[in-house]
Amino acid sequence: MTSAETEEKQPTVLEQMGGVSGMLYSSLPVLIFVIVNFATKNLMAAIIGSLAAAVVIGVVLALRKGTIQPAISAVFGVGIAAFIAYKTGEAKGFFLFGIWQSVVYGSAFLLSIIVRWPLAGVLWTFLNGRDRSWRADKATVRDYDIATFVWALVFFARFVVQRWLYDEDQVGWLAVARLGMGYPLMAVALLATVWAVRRADKRLKEAEEAASAQAQAEEVLSRTADDLLTPDMDELKRTVEAESRDKSRD
Repeated sequence: MTSAETEEKQPTVLEQMGGVSGMLYSSLPVLIFVIVNFATKNLMAAIIGSLAAAVVIGVVLALRKGTIQPAISAVFGVGIAAFIAYKTGEAKGFFLFGIWQSVVYGSAFLLSIIVRWPLAGVLWTFLNGRDRSWRADKATVRDYDIATFVWALVFFARFVVQRWLYDEDQVGWLAVARLGMGYPLMAVALLATVWAVRRADKRLKEAEEAASAQAQAEEVLSRTADDLLTPDMDELKRTVEAESRDKSRD
């Protein structure tokens, strides 16, 4: 596989985030929750509005992709957030699941660096159907460590900021922080991952070319050695016949 082919198959940052439509779809339930809660001062109305938006978005995605999986995914996260808001009786509870989700994800990414299985590399190779040969190269593992650390920083930053706003009962700013620290920061982490992937692909390609060149050189040397060690049977036959004629003359 050439580097050009590899780059063509690598999705762009925007594609990784689901495109512009994906960004808008994921933002609508949160916006509707905050707007309805602010306008009506009614938590249940805000919950119903956000859930209805999630269901509509799920149906639209299901019709576009031909499967109900997007619908389930669209409703699942909003459903959990709405349930927590209902149980706590506070609008800020809508954001609690995402806050703790960030610290769990951040910890997972940080732990993966410690155990030498950086999640940025593991997830990228899994999602793109690539093998894990990169783990044998220390420099490549280091690059994926850097990308993974960026992801960890993103999640911990989300947790710190949004947890503070949660404690301060700033529901409106919680929505702003969730959206502002969502896709923009994810784009930064994805760029770090793409940087690591391109460096890894370049390094692995150079290693493959070097191994191929060495194998070809060894094959040439092996053939040369065979030629030197294997006698020329025709020449040997002529020599024996000449010696036989000389003896017959004597």
